[in-house]
Amino acid sequence: MQQNLKRLQVYKLYTTHFTILIDDLEYNTEREHLIIPEYGRHLQKMINYAKSRETKEERNKIAKAIIAVMGNLQPHLRDVPDFQHKLWDQLFIMADFDIDVDSPYGEPSKEEIQARPEPLKYPQNHPKYRFYGNNIKTMIDVAVGWEEGDLKEALKFTIANHMKKCFLNWNKDTVEDAVIFNHLYELSNGKLDLKNNEEDLSDSSSLMRTKSKYGGKNNSNKKNNHSNKKKYSNNRKRY
Repeated sequence: MQQNLKRLQVYKLYTTHFTILIDDLEYNTEREHLIIPEYGRHLQKMINYAKSRETKEERNKIAKAIIAVMGNLQPHLRDVPDFQHKLWDQLFIMADFDIDVDSPYGEPSKEEIQARPEPLKYPQNHPKYRFYGNNIKTMIDVAVGWEEGDLKEALKFTIANHMKKCFLNWNKDTVEDAVIFNHLYELSNGKLDLKNNEEDLSDSSSLMRTKSKYGGKNNSNKKNNHSNKKKYSNNRKRY
């Protein structure tokens, strides 16, 4: 009988203690929002404690201790120039700019830090012949600005040959040089004219030879690697 009473008392104590623990549980959804979660909730509580101090001397003392802890938690910031300045700015941010302490770098502006950057202006290029790419247009613009002479003529033929290669990458069939010359004339707004030139561009097979050459080399390497893997697998089976 006495043993059953003892068990009942222990059970009541256990249930009472368990009920107290459940009542003291805190969920993250019920807790204060962390402004910079990387530093954790304890550092946020330290900043809140510093804000609650009455004298400025005590607040400054606690703020310096918090900065030291922040530096230990973020050791990679030691390689960043003015990392102490960054830590003080983060202190004010986590305090929601509502803490009266003496920072060696001054109090940052809330509007300046929270200001959103202006949206980037992406280049909206809609070329007529997309298979040439944007670099061709840049090369054409550079060639237009050059003075007339042998160098400019050589550059024009280099651009035309590259255009022909890009065309062949897009369309595997052969292309006439006149088509490339017309496209060059059109893209340069009539400033680069090779229509009446008697010199021909490089042959289509020579322009595509480099690609097929390396492609064959890569294919042979793949075959060798495949055969080596096959031999290795056979050896593993044997032993």
